[in-house]
Amino acid sequence: MIPAKHADRGVSIRSGSLHRTFSRGRRGSVQRGAAVSSETTRSPLVLAISWGHMDVEDLGVGKDFKLYPSGGRPWDWSETGTRHSPGVQPDDVLELLAHGATTVVLSRGMRLQLQVDPRTLSLLEERGVTVHVAETTEAVQIYNDLATSGTAVAGLFHSTC
Repeated sequence: MIPAKHADRGVSIRSGSLHRTFSRGRRGSVQRGAAVSSETTRSPLVLAISWGHMDVEDLGVGKDFKLYPSGGRPWDWSETGTRHSPGVQPDDVLELLAHGATTVVLSRGMRLQLQVDPRTLSLLEERGVTVHVAETTEAVQIYNDLATSGTAVAGLFHSTC
């Protein structure tokens, strides 16, 4: 098992990953990178990640997770009909936004087999959310860095292919 890293640097996006920042229209405003107000609402950290295994602070061990400010739960793909293609569904991220996330990290799996449905990115764009899409171990590092810095971050993590 590989311990999740907490880098002292800012978030860097390496080749093969996507970073998009969207700004909301006149109807609403979003403070990108807004700080979480207290330790009790901080997003739980991923303590360790390996093939098919994640250990998440205060949630325990599982395979795939939905994490958000103040909590999280196992990610059951069957709830929204998620498959590797077309990938992460808009309904998968709605729960993250309902918990106050202003930044979302989407993992594509250890072998980048999980896609992200373009409708999901459109939804996040409409909501003014900052999005990071990356291979799972890189996604965990990005997510933990943001959670540690106090950002209202959420993530969807797939720990296999």
